[in-house]
Amino acid sequence: MNREPIYGRTGPSDLYSRPPRNPLIVEDLDDFSDDETSPLTEPIYNGSQRSYMETKGWDVFRNLPPEQDSGSEAIDARCLGIIIRILKVVAYILSFVIVLGGCVIGKGTLFFMTSQIRPRKTILHCNRELERDKQYSAEISSPEQVAWIWCLFAAFIIPELGTLFRSARICVFKSARRCCFSDFMIVWVFESMHIIGLALLIFVVFPELDVVKGAMLTNCVAFLPACFSLLSRNNRESNRILKVIMDLLAISCQATGFVIWPLVESGRGNAKMWTVAVAIFLTSAGWWENYVDRRSPWRAVKNLGRLKERLKKTRYFTYSFIAMWKMLLFFCSMILFLHLNGTQVGSLFSQFTTAFSAHPINITQIHHTGLAHNVPDIPGGQLLQEIIEIRSHATTPIYVLIIQVVAAYLAYIFGKFACKICIQGFSFAFPVILSVPVSVSVLIAACGLRNEDACWFRESIPDYLYFECPGGDFLNDFISDQHAWIWLVWLLSQAWIAVHIWTPHCERLAPTEKLFVTPMYCSYLIDQSLAMNRRKDDEGEVKTEELELDRVGMDENDISQYYETISIHTESSTTNAPKSKTSDSITRIYACATMWHETRSEMMEMLKSIFRMDEDQSARRVAQKYLKVVDADYYEFETHIYFDDAFEISDVCDDWMQVNQFVRIFVGCMDEAASYVHQTTIRLRPPKKIPTPYGGRLVYTLPGKTKMVVHMKDKSRIRHKKRWSQCMYMYYLLGHRLMELPISVDRKAVLAENTYLLTLDGDIDFQPPAVNLLVDLMKKNKNLGAACGRIHPVGSGPMVWYQLFEYAIGHWLQKATEHMIGCVMCSPGCFSLFRAKALMDDNVMRRYTTTSEEPRHYVQYDQGEDRWLCTLLLQRGYRVEYSAASDAYTHCPEGFNEFFNQRRRWVPSTIANIFDLLMDYKHTVKINDNISLPYIWYQCMLMMGTVIGPGTIFLMLVGAFVAAFRISNWNSFTYNLLPIAAYTICCLTCKSNLQLLLSGILSTFYALVMMAVIVGTALQLGEDGIGSPSAIFLISMVGSFFIAACLHPQEFWCIVPGLIYLLCIPAMYLLLIIYSITNLNVVSWGTREVAVKKTKKEMEEERKQATMQQKKAKKEGVWGLLMNGNDEEEEGGVDFSIGNVIRLMLFTHKKDNQDRVQLLRIADSLDTLTKRLDNIENAVDPHVSSIKKQRRKSSRMSAHGEILNNVSESGDILELSDEEESEISEPKEERDDLINPFWLEDKDLGKGEVDYLSGLEVQFWKDLLEKYLHPLDADKQKQALITQGLKELRNKSVFFFAVFNALFVLIIFMLTLHKDTLHIDWPLGVKENITVTEDQQVLVSKEYLHLEPIGIVLVFFFFAIILIQFIAMLFHRFGTISHILASTELNCFKRKEDVLSDEALIEKNAVEIVKQMQKLRGIDGEYDSESSSSNRLAHRRTIHMLEKNRQKKRAIGTLDVAFKKRFFALSNNPEQEGSDGKGPQTPILGSKMPMRRETLKALEHRRDDVMNERKQSKMQTLGASNPYNNNKDKHRNATKITHDTVERIFTNGGASGGGIDNSGFEGGPSNTDDELSSTAGKNPLRSSITFKDRSDQLRNSLDRRSTSATSKM
Repeated sequence: MNREPIYGRTGPSDLYSRPPRNPLIVEDLDDFSDDETSPLTEPIYNGSQRSYMETKGWDVFRNLPPEQDSGSEAIDARCLGIIIRILKVVAYILSFVIVLGGCVIGKGTLFFMTSQIRPRKTILHCNRELERDKQYSAEISSPEQVAWIWCLFAAFIIPELGTLFRSARICVFKSARRCCFSDFMIVWVFESMHIIGLALLIFVVFPELDVVKGAMLTNCVAFLPACFSLLSRNNRESNRILKVIMDLLAISCQATGFVIWPLVESGRGNAKMWTVAVAIFLTSAGWWENYVDRRSPWRAVKNLGRLKERLKKTRYFTYSFIAMWKMLLFFCSMILFLHLNGTQVGSLFSQFTTAFSAHPINITQIHHTGLAHNVPDIPGGQLLQEIIEIRSHATTPIYVLIIQVVAAYLAYIFGKFACKICIQGFSFAFPVILSVPVSVSVLIAACGLRNEDACWFRESIPDYLYFECPGGDFLNDFISDQHAWIWLVWLLSQAWIAVHIWTPHCERLAPTEKLFVTPMYCSYLIDQSLAMNRRKDDEGEVKTEELELDRVGMDENDISQYYETISIHTESSTTNAPKSKTSDSITRIYACATMWHETRSEMMEMLKSIFRMDEDQSARRVAQKYLKVVDADYYEFETHIYFDDAFEISDVCDDWMQVNQFVRIFVGCMDEAASYVHQTTIRLRPPKKIPTPYGGRLVYTLPGKTKMVVHMKDKSRIRHKKRWSQCMYMYYLLGHRLMELPISVDRKAVLAENTYLLTLDGDIDFQPPAVNLLVDLMKKNKNLGAACGRIHPVGSGPMVWYQLFEYAIGHWLQKATEHMIGCVMCSPGCFSLFRAKALMDDNVMRRYTTTSEEPRHYVQYDQGEDRWLCTLLLQRGYRVEYSAASDAYTHCPEGFNEFFNQRRRWVPSTIANIFDLLMDYKHTVKINDNISLPYIWYQCMLMMGTVIGPGTIFLMLVGAFVAAFRISNWNSFTYNLLPIAAYTICCLTCKSNLQLLLSGILSTFYALVMMAVIVGTALQLGEDGIGSPSAIFLISMVGSFFIAACLHPQEFWCIVPGLIYLLCIPAMYLLLIIYSITNLNVVSWGTREVAVKKTKKEMEEERKQATMQQKKAKKEGVWGLLMNGNDEEEEGGVDFSIGNVIRLMLFTHKKDNQDRVQLLRIADSLDTLTKRLDNIENAVDPHVSSIKKQRRKSSRMSAHGEILNNVSESGDILELSDEEESEISEPKEERDDLINPFWLEDKDLGKGEVDYLSGLEVQFWKDLLEKYLHPLDADKQKQALITQGLKELRNKSVFFFAVFNALFVLIIFMLTLHKDTLHIDWPLGVKENITVTEDQQVLVSKEYLHLEPIGIVLVFFFFAIILIQFIAMLFHRFGTISHILASTELNCFKRKEDVLSDEALIEKNAVEIVKQMQKLRGIDGEYDSESSSSNRLAHRRTIHMLEKNRQKKRAIGTLDVAFKKRFFALSNNPEQEGSDGKGPQTPILGSKMPMRRETLKALEHRRDDVMNERKQSKMQTLGASNPYNNNKDKHRNATKITHDTVERIFTNGGASGGGIDNSGFEGGPSNTDDELSSTAGKNPLRSSITFKDRSDQLRNSLDRRSTSATSKM
């Protein structure tokens, strides 16, 4: 065998013949389609190649992929999508209505309140209950004004109290940085200006103006923001001159508010209106922060911009003091301005009580001036005023205040909701801009109605209260004389100043800190506060050019190619290059699945999920490359599967290893899973086989060009079990492939923050949107270390039904509560997303490699490794979240024993990890902002409930027995105690199978008992009444479950198995806890166990040991005593037997085995002759000999099946092993585990290329194995110590649980017995007994329900847990719905395509367009749907389809090839025939998205642009100057090449193959699909074939490049 060096790249060079060139490919498109003349040994990233798959005429019948209807695909996506779209439409409309309504109502109620504090306010009063022919006016009394003043003050401080509470909560329960004194003073100055301006507006300006003018004036409070916006303009902005002009116009328009109405009002003698300029100027200072930028050319503004950046970290500390100062300053300003305005300040306090109670209001008759001639001529004579006194409505100010506060709060909440779910334009910006025009219109209409009829609103508003309405004719006087038209200028200028609210760029579900500058809002100016407090998004988008997925023009020596996710051409050409590239922020997902002994169906589910992710990633990549769109959800994807214990002893030689049956099943599932997902028959390329120090590796390239790397672990060379597989991929992906990249540390930091590990189990089933939702959570919060989704159990049987309800309740209530009030304690390893940066932090990944030394380590570390990993993240300050919308499906235990064994691992691990967190709670609370003391208390409550759970269930059974069977308390106590005590003893002494048997029997028994318990509980509730604590608790629990199910309509039917859950309560909360604690010393998993294949020596040794044990038992037992130690080796001189019943031997002696020895020697001689004949046949004809070897049987087999062994000269029996036989017959082949391991020759793994690791990666694995992952030696003495330690830990735990529960049960039971003496009278459900005595006296006695003190405490204890979980579930459900709505595109209107332009339609639906165009099904213009899905049997053209399927070429293709074939063959004429002349073109989009002729034309334009760009770039790669290759000089000049440099390690070496290729970084691009750049250093011939007309120039270029690289070596 001719082998190249171990670390070189080798492999068969011509496994497949080259097919003829496909005539369907147009010659002009050769540069853009994949070369089909290249052999299949070329790297898959060069494109997809095809070969003719010979199909025999008799073998044309097909097995089509099944319809997608299982697991995660079983959801009615169409119905669910319609419901979600309807909800989004409702969200659009509801948010718009509430934001607009809240702003209008809030502004209207504000001016209603300010109208009542106008000095000497009089209003026309309704005369309907007075004399109808007269008019009356009401004068607002001083107490009435006091009430409205306090309501105005309360309306201001309520949002400020919210700010104070939020800031204090974060400072106390989380962490907030302190700000410096100078920063605090600047904020203090601006906020003080804002507060003084607001007080001046509310208590001086607005009362002097009519409400219409006041509403218009609110559009003129943006002067300072306009100035700061102008001063923040910089040269980097586009259209800067136009924006500056618009800013100047906006400033001028806002400045007119300083003089217009003060001039008008001062002409009428109202000098107070000159305070308008001061008020609106100071008020506008409140929104300074949103309009300053640190990139401003003005130094002062730049400093303010830097302060703005610092406030992002110190805001809550700052505003915890600023909020208190603002309330105090507003109160002082209110007192001052009221005093200056003539209000008696003392009355604010002296008349406070009177103001909010019914007080007199004076009604005065209005005398018209025309009646003055009737006044008698008496000196000093005048009309007598008729004063009527009425009582005020004391609650009216309170109601108006509540309406104002609620309206402003709802506007803020729904405005924020609209921003979070990305409906900001219609549901936030539009209503905010419309609020003032609508308010003005409503106020004008309301004033007009009231002026015409004073009794118009008398049923809803007290007659003595109303707005201060404008007088005179509206059109002539108000608009012309008072210049109300200027309001339109103010409105437009404010719309420009707040124009950023129309174009948000923040991510979905952005936190409040990213949406708004300050924590809360200003309730007085709610619409202006929402608009100008909405944070300006000044972060630019990631452009398609910056992603630069095309590799044309890239130098093969560019180091960035060794990490497939680092894009190039993003750095500036200037010398001051940024520390990191924009492309470093691209999301990178490594799917890491751990597998062991999964079944075929379970493997299929996981593989289908991976293929779906591959398809989705390919669509997003191709959309960006060819359609030139920016996909905010783009990610790069790679799969790594880690097979534990993947090898077994070879059938050929005990020293060789072969893959086990599970790996074979996995490899066999690949094509089937791919065919299932793509709905067409697919045959993947055989995997590349790579020997590794830990076993082996199979590398697949999926149809979407993402990699799937299968790491096969040999447990004799690397540590096995799931935790060590996780350590393996963490150190490989994050340690080797990331940290050893030759890039700057800043880029590594950005990469680590945007790299995620998607941990999977081997049976998981999920969809790509589920992963996208988890990524959204990660993008939303940079401190998020892990995120998990909703896990649905899959299977059949009663145990699965029980787990359906258990999983549902656990996620609906417990996980949602943990997510809302703290952090999720466990992110399950079956489907979770972990941030690389978090895993790489101190005390996380390194500590995760800790070997279990102490007994508790085996429980905490190895029994629940995913929970321990989350505990490490929490203790380092990271947050763990839960997304209910991210669904995944996993197989759960279907049998009782498997379920108990699984929970036997989970229960102690959960208790150990929570206990570890609680013991270190001070440090955790200090370092983790998301874990507070209340959350620790909540976890303590859950821990306490777990500990006393068995005692609680025991007491419940005792009470239910008493109620159901009418027995005494002591009898019930005894009947329940005996089986529990017996079960505990059994679990402590018996073997596991007997424990499980007894567990099953008792579980069935208690399930039957629970039916009686249900009846007894119902009887007890009927006796105690619905107001009893038990009834309240039961109703609350059942009600919370039902409401939770209703709020999860997609999972509503999970509540149906609740009855099974109820019947299993004793088994799961009593027996299971006892079983778990008493088996604490058992650390094996107990699930998916299979027999281990052993060597012949091991089997022989076991056989000998069994024989010796059998003989020893016979000699030592009773039978041995009777036989006197005789065995079968003796025979008697007299031998008498009666059948097989009795045998009598006399005069015994040893058997003579000479005949047996002779037979053995003859058999050995025959075997030797047979082997020699086989060697001769093998030399003559190897094929015949191989067939005979399969038929060969050992000639040393006796008639009874016993193996005949060799006998030595001394008479001892010797074993002749197969190895010795092979040594006799033929020389043994030498094998090296890193060069030619036996498993490479396994036919079940395919005839793929054999490759080898680089020297650097081999050394990495050797170092990793030596330091962390070397197999643990089976030290019997150490194992004995560990076993003894685990038993001691078990005994301590059992003793603790037993004593604690015994004390608890004893106390409660004794209190129950003496309830009549020591009890608490329950106030609800009182029974009244009426007794009539003989003397006709009626005696009424009340009978209270007696509760023992501890019992009532326990009831409220569990009720508090249910209440907390229920409230948290409601909030989490709202967040989940927001998450779903934010991820939903609304395309429910058929004519929406008519509104969007063709380019916009492509931009919006680019990914969906690509998914349709890259389908492998029908790539050759033929679809199988006619034969497979037609229900009309007579119309099925079965024979025609079979013949056509036989003749057509089978594609071993990739998705981008299918896309390019359709993309470059686009035609806007749907009737045009395809290039093959056989029929029309393949449909592009199908029924979901009809394609218009104009849209097809737009796609053609994009295709032409891509073709032109690719032609130009490829021509430039042939010349001496290449503008795209701007990274060559950077990387080459920065490093001097020596024998030990990093450049030597990472340089490909051109065509000469110099340097060391590190496949740990996967040389060559991974998730790119350019067919030239990826082969530049490996196969120059292919490039020359592609560019036929430029072959000489290309060869010269490649030769120069290769010579240059070689000369440096």
